[in-house]
Amino acid sequence: MAHPSPLPARPDGFGRFNPGRNIVKKTLLAATVAALAVTAASAVPASAQDKIGACLITKTDTNPFFVKMKEGATAKAEELGIELKSFAGKVDGDHETQVQAIETCIADGAKGILLTASDTSSIVSAVQQARDAGMLVIALDTPLDPIDAADATFATDNFKAGELIGAWAAAKLGDSAADAKIAMLDLAVSQPTVGVLRDQGFLQGFGIDLGDPNKWGDETDPRIVGNDVTAGNEEGGRKAMENLLAKDPMVNVVYTINEPAAAGAYEALKSIGRENDVLIVSVDGGCPGVQNIADGVIGATSQQYPLLMASKGIEAIAQFAKDGSKPQPTEGKDFFDTGVALVTDQPVEGVESISVKEGMDLCWG
Repeated sequence: MAHPSPLPARPDGFGRFNPGRNIVKKTLLAATVAALAVTAASAVPASAQDKIGACLITKTDTNPFFVKMKEGATAKAEELGIELKSFAGKVDGDHETQVQAIETCIADGAKGILLTASDTSSIVSAVQQARDAGMLVIALDTPLDPIDAADATFATDNFKAGELIGAWAAAKLGDSAADAKIAMLDLAVSQPTVGVLRDQGFLQGFGIDLGDPNKWGDETDPRIVGNDVTAGNEEGGRKAMENLLAKDPMVNVVYTINEPAAAGAYEALKSIGRENDVLIVSVDGGCPGVQNIADGVIGATSQQYPLLMASKGIEAIAQFAKDGSKPQPTEGKDFFDTGVALVTDQPVEGVESISVKEGMDLCWG
């Protein structure tokens, strides 16, 4: 995959992933077959004894981000002769299904797990069971809480992704940013790390003082109309936008956790004739989202690279199976940074970005 030039690092200490809370016990394995969407992509080595097993566990199997992640993992597994089993929750936030998937992977004797956790703290006990069984566990995209609950994390710097769209929105508004009315469309009430980091990054980029950077919703800046949750999908984005418009119909900036939520927010605004006077920003960089920038639905998005996360994860499991070595984080960070770039056709001074054309060349989904 082609990659954008790396963006300059922030001088502050944010962007690191932050620690967390407690745990939930496992449920019956018998529910696994009905609860999980399971597929297998495998390459058959010379003998069954030589097989290296790996698991990919995503939040859903419908979001284009996770579809591309699965494609990347499947292709790399076939290349390296690894037997890959893929699992997904029924919806974003389906924690119990992910626990069942981990139990299945342990029972199957897999060598490693790639995981995008729905509940980043409650999953920790199941992850520890996998590690105790001798498996390598790598968090993809969404760091666990605490981050060192996994052996490694391959992810976008989600704080930086949020910070880029926040800085762009503030610069785009200019002096009127001081009087902005901001709707915050987050992921889930459980506040998984990925949602907290993007939310807090956006606010800092926009110039809003944070409360506790480990959670969202405790800020006191009057420009924030409120927070609502979207489950990361279009219908959730529409409903959340309607709720916040009911609270203040003069919202003029909308932060969204991802591009499906942004599309739903746009539809809610369009239904009241306000689609052309509200600035929507987002994170992901999927092809539909980048196209929505070209179509005027979204002003800017931070693009991340799920195929790279997944393929690097499979490579790490193969290396671990070979010699027991574990992947190392990017220098100066506590995770392996797979990169991020701001995509917009309305560049602003002081915020590095790439064009929609460049974003389409790098997009997924």
